[in-house]
Amino acid sequence: MARPDGSALLARLYRPLSSQPRDVLPLLIFLHGGGWCVGDVTSYDVLCRELANLSGCAVLSVDYRLAPEHPFPAALDDAAFAFRWAVEQADLLGIDPERIALGGDSAGGNLSIVTALDLRGAAIAPRFLLLVYPCTEIVSARPSRQRYAEGYFLDTGTLQWFFERYLPAGNSEDWRASPMRAESLQGLPPVLMVTAEFDPLVDDCLAFAARLRDEGVDTEYLQVDGVVHGFLTLGKQFPQAAQAIYAAARALARALNSGD
Repeated sequence: MARPDGSALLARLYRPLSSQPRDVLPLLIFLHGGGWCVGDVTSYDVLCRELANLSGCAVLSVDYRLAPEHPFPAALDDAAFAFRWAVEQADLLGIDPERIALGGDSAGGNLSIVTALDLRGAAIAPRFLLLVYPCTEIVSARPSRQRYAEGYFLDTGTLQWFFERYLPAGNSEDWRASPMRAESLQGLPPVLMVTAEFDPLVDDCLAFAARLRDEGVDTEYLQVDGVVHGFLTLGKQFPQAAQAIYAAARALARALNSGD
């Protein structure tokens, strides 16, 4: 897909094995994790295939720009552009523009939330948010940030490294970086939030889910015990990943009415 400046934004489209070429499918626009600095479409290939096949939805995995070469808000701009492009190119993609979800893990979950907030009130907006241990705040003093600060895969030093490169200007209070700082969360579509027990971000996720519910957003919260941040793409190490992917796919199918 071509950005307004003529540069290319790459993405990979998945259609479930059960679908036919002429089928018009719901779509999940997937934004990968990696602290806005690492990760790519290839590293999430298996997960996106599983989500497509289990949910009956098409999946568009977006290769958004990464920091530090492209700091905030480049990734966010790409996420918003990918949504608009998918709506405009629905016939090309074989998807229903009225049945599009946004989703992603970690930094991708953050981008999904902020994009959905920005699209509130649009003629076509996301129908569902699939959020896997999303970063909802850059700066947080909640207990899990200290409880799981070291030795649980995503440590404090790594978080700081990501934040400094994504936000070199240090504007951590901008709601587009920390959606918990948004004035209102009302008007967001239904949410499934999947979290990990041993994750420095887990208390932030729980607080964000509570606020979503308080502001009238239909929110399902699924904490997976015994796992760390990033477990969803580490199925060989964490058997819980398969169960979480299945739950995510079923929620996606229900939300977008894609059947079994």
